[in-house]
Amino acid sequence: MKYELYYWPEIQGRGEFVRLALEEAAADYVDVARTARGTVAMMQMMQSKDGTPPFAPPFLKAGKLVIGQTANILLYLGARHGLAPKSEAGRLWLHQLQLTIADFVAEVHDTHHPLGATLYYEDQRAPAKKRTAEFWKERAPKYLGYFEGLLAANGGRYVAGRKLSYVDLSLFQLIAGLRYAFPKNMTAFEAEVPKLVDLSERVAQRPNIKVYLASERRIPFNEQGIFRHYRELDA
Repeated sequence: MKYELYYWPEIQGRGEFVRLALEEAAADYVDVARTARGTVAMMQMMQSKDGTPPFAPPFLKAGKLVIGQTANILLYLGARHGLAPKSEAGRLWLHQLQLTIADFVAEVHDTHHPLGATLYYEDQRAPAKKRTAEFWKERAPKYLGYFEGLLAANGGRYVAGRKLSYVDLSLFQLIAGLRYAFPKNMTAFEAEVPKLVDLSERVAQRPNIKVYLASERRIPFNEQGIFRHYRELDA
């Protein structure tokens, strides 16, 4: 099956968690919005009055299925491509973890846009600085410490056991994104989560991921996505 991934063409964003899974699985897919008139096609699907139109990207077209929401897409891909346990309990556990990651991603976004996504960053600099300080004092240690504990509990190889899962790929993306957005804070914090750092480095060296990261398919981090670097927020 050739998948069609629909997401914005110039940012990693939430679509990157899906791209990483597709790349690790060596799945046949097209990043539709990066093709000619791809964004138009994406908007038309979202505005459709027929079937089950998605609310927002990312969404994945797999045959006749149209699957929205990052965690939901990964639930589907994980079962099809060996990136999730075979048991129902195991798949639900991974889905739960991915939903927790989604919560954390929203908090990362809110460091630079605490008052609202439709406002410019320049309109909320002071609240952003206050929100970021709270993020590094309370929220990042809580979320990342949770995943560090899971790795420690099962020997530190992968979150769900001995095999890589899509959650491990998503944790790699979290570490990479935080390193880009908050290099000073992450340099100081990484000693608190050594197993997560080790996991991230091992994921980056996996053959398919390594090729992907070096390719033009990997959109560079920038100040339009979830992970944004503003010097004043990384004091």
